[in-house]
Amino acid sequence: MPDETTEPRERYHHGDLQRALVEAAEAILTERGVEGFTLREAARRAGVSAAAPAHHFGSAAGLLTEVALLGFETLTRFLREGAAQGGTDPAARLSGQGAGYVRFARAHPARFLLMFRKDRLNWEDSRLRAAGQAAFAELEDAVRAYRGIAGGQPLDRAALATVVAAWSMVHGFAHLALDGKLDGIGEAHGAGPVDDAILPEILAGLWPPSG
Repeated sequence: MPDETTEPRERYHHGDLQRALVEAAEAILTERGVEGFTLREAARRAGVSAAAPAHHFGSAAGLLTEVALLGFETLTRFLREGAAQGGTDPAARLSGQGAGYVRFARAHPARFLLMFRKDRLNWEDSRLRAAGQAAFAELEDAVRAYRGIAGGQPLDRAALATVVAAWSMVHGFAHLALDGKLDGIGEAHGAGPVDDAILPEILAGLWPPSG
């Protein structure tokens, strides 16, 4: 009979083990939040030794950084898809990005709630910084198009204000939605779910499509 006190045998190839640990970490974050996350629990769920996460990621911050990195990469994809839904109109593309941001938060709440936690991530990781900058560049480029600024040119004061306003609005909306604060508001006034009815109205009011 096997000794139940022995550590589990590592049965993954290197890349598979990393993926298994990232998936385990995300499951813990979904169930318990960042404060309930531990490397030991991630190892247990992945079926590997308690030392395995530290061996591959160095620390809890290292593993959480991998989850956040995945989050920024996924956010970039949602922003691009949202902009594409706006067609060729710069205002509609900017609004589409806003809707894409909220869709991302709804689809991946654990990643979203982790990604901006300065206290739990390794922001010295160049890959994480690059992923975050790539997502932010999508918004900046949409604002350049909206403000008529050539690609790659610095943002002027008005354009920077638009960037901050856009990010602040959709980020706050996403947090309220995930916290359940918006549940039932639209239905109570005959407007339907807030993501489907209220958010498009907000975005269109901020950046009305041309024509």
